[in-house]
Amino acid sequence: MKQRGDPLGELLERITSSSHIFKDREVLRADYIPGNLPHRWEHIKRLGEIVSTGLRMHRPSNVFIYGKTGTGKTAVVKHVFKRFSSEAERLGIPLRFVYVNCRIAGTEYRVLAELCESLNVQVPFTGLSKGEVFNRFRRALSSSQNLLIVCLDEVDVLVKSAGDALLYELTRINESLEYSRLSLIGVSNDLTFKEMLDPRVLSSLSEEEIVFHPYTAVELVDILSERARLAFREGVMPQSTINLCAALAAAEHGDARRALDLLRVAAEIAERNLAERVEEQHVRTALGVIEQGRVFEALTTLPLHGRIVLLAVYQATLNSSGKITSGLVYQYYRTLCGQLGLEPLTDRRVSTLISELDMLGVLSSSVVSFGRYGRTRRIALKIPVDEVRQALERDEFLSHLLVQGVVRAGSEGSERGS
Repeated sequence: MKQRGDPLGELLERITSSSHIFKDREVLRADYIPGNLPHRWEHIKRLGEIVSTGLRMHRPSNVFIYGKTGTGKTAVVKHVFKRFSSEAERLGIPLRFVYVNCRIAGTEYRVLAELCESLNVQVPFTGLSKGEVFNRFRRALSSSQNLLIVCLDEVDVLVKSAGDALLYELTRINESLEYSRLSLIGVSNDLTFKEMLDPRVLSSLSEEEIVFHPYTAVELVDILSERARLAFREGVMPQSTINLCAALAAAEHGDARRALDLLRVAAEIAERNLAERVEEQHVRTALGVIEQGRVFEALTTLPLHGRIVLLAVYQATLNSSGKITSGLVYQYYRTLCGQLGLEPLTDRRVSTLISELDMLGVLSSSVVSFGRYGRTRRIALKIPVDEVRQALERDEFLSHLLVQGVVRAGSEGSERGS
């Protein structure tokens, strides 16, 4: 019985009663792999054709898959792996598939440990050299006589933190194997990732390439409609609400993951408000919640210099009357590093950090060519400056530099920035 003045009573009562909005909210999660992947059949077929030689125990080509976040890369790989794994088991052939998320694994050591565990070789959480773990993996693979197809998802994260030495070793491992074979599928969210690789690694990894383009608004409507049918009770999710979620996501990056998050959060807000249906106003509220969370995500996941770059873009936005270029941002960044007593990174490394902020949706950057005068990137914040300020105010290391006018680049530069 709910007590008078109990602040949690009504909430607990709502939670313990069945939802009149959701039928199965798990199908809206990022890690849910649907049986049907609208508008990615061509990509599934292409990857399937490449992998299919494995069913004849011939090593498939290495594949490099790239595209922006939320374009279905992981879902397609997992879908293909699941289907072919079942077929290999049915045929009784030693073809195995291994999926490793490099962002979650975090280090080369942990990536190798997961590869070892896929061959039933246990590796301690720490304590061995990377070379020893690699040798254990190679010996286990050699003795298994398996054809191993490995997906390294978000491989760009691993290369940015540790270089491409492990990729080089894995692309060359077949030279030391007699009966077993290894094929790699590298997946990257960073479109500039290939520029970071040694030409020998790039040549080996990119025997085949598959590009995932952002979804259009119409394609996102189909994806959301399919998931909404599974996730919500009948009549609670109007088509107009689905269309708005799709349009908002398509206007940004064509990110299906973002569209699904928007739909899910809007439905949760409607549920908390005891609404009968999920209306457009719930989507607008959800958009604000997600955008604010994205700024904080940028600050918590980026290294220090990434946060300094965000502060540089913020200061340039406040102090510059013209368009913001990568050259101007780099000037602000160098000035900030000087005030913090830090050695600045190269402009190329800062360009990579700008790409990470672009992937997070905090800013947009587009390359503009000036012919023989070179090219630059135009940069703009995609969220209100007040929200950026609120997020930066929580950064103990940078908050004292937030006062407008503290940072002034030596020159506001020209359109032909670096």
